[in-house]
Amino acid sequence: MNTSSAVRLVAARELKVKIKDKTFLISTIFFLLIAVGSTVLPAMLGGGASSVAVADSAAATTLRDAGLEVTQVSDDAAAEQAVRDGDADAAVVAGGKVLAMDDAPSDVVGALSSEPEVQLLNPDAVDPLLAYFVPFGFAIVFFFTSLTFGLQIAQSVVEEKQTRIVEILVASVPTRALLAGKVIAGGVLALGQIALIAVVTIAGLQMTDNGAVLSLIGPSIAWFIPFFVVGFVMLAALWAAIGALVNRLEDLQGVSMPLQLVVMLPFFLVVFLSDNKPMMTLLSYIPFSAPTAMPVRLFTGDAATWEPILSLGVMVVAAAVLIAVGARVYEGSLLRTNGKISFGAAFRDKESRKLAELNS
Repeated sequence: MNTSSAVRLVAARELKVKIKDKTFLISTIFFLLIAVGSTVLPAMLGGGASSVAVADSAAATTLRDAGLEVTQVSDDAAAEQAVRDGDADAAVVAGGKVLAMDDAPSDVVGALSSEPEVQLLNPDAVDPLLAYFVPFGFAIVFFFTSLTFGLQIAQSVVEEKQTRIVEILVASVPTRALLAGKVIAGGVLALGQIALIAVVTIAGLQMTDNGAVLSLIGPSIAWFIPFFVVGFVMLAALWAAIGALVNRLEDLQGVSMPLQLVVMLPFFLVVFLSDNKPMMTLLSYIPFSAPTAMPVRLFTGDAATWEPILSLGVMVVAAAVLIAVGARVYEGSLLRTNGKISFGAAFRDKESRKLAELNS
């Protein structure tokens, strides 16, 4: 069996196993509920426009132009009675007075009010609410997907070592093909989950007439995809190496803590320092934080057109180096089933790597 066939075989096996995994299914449902809740529920809970009873034709036209539900009645007394009977939320009577039962209808008042002319000195400024949620959204997607699927890759490696099935696999499949298959399968599942969430979110925005938001965040989302792919593959190789260092699932938490911190720290830095331009510029060129920091800077307009290309190039170089390190550690520790091994010892273990190369 050549290497490419072995990679496809391992990836297909991992996909079949993980797509039925409860953790994957539960996390997907959880993210979909968040996507639906953040787009559809606010519109549903916000209620519709107020219904208004009015006798004056000019006032009725003004209210209809404002998008309100208008019921034209014979006189002011009938308009007031419609409010008391619950047939209308508000009534507009002589003198421009607005009648309501227990709560002032702000949309009716706004439709009848004369607003002063407003000139925006910075019309292209990013909406403050979006400026908060977009960095949080990019950070939480990269953080949770890389952490969840990374841990699944590490757990898969540990389970294979714990059951000694890894000895059979390595005898049949090249070690690096085994690693590549696991990384590819994890990447496909992660991208599939994100794509599903994106589709639900976009559909929710379109249903609630918030489609204009997509034009604002669309370019940054387009850049987020290649940054996510490179960042995930870079981390996935390290997760597989971490899993190969131990023989029991109980030991994985302690050994993987440094890598968890590497994933977790950029999440908090991007969320809490998103309005700090010098710090965000620095974070957009650090491989572990660039997948979230650079798309955020593109959204806020703080990044030049050449910057994402340079940042992605830096990430590709870093990914190549870290994948090579992860593969070396993976080969140096995969067949050692007699206890934990340190990262440095696995990196230096020539005997295990030679054995892996012979199997390749």
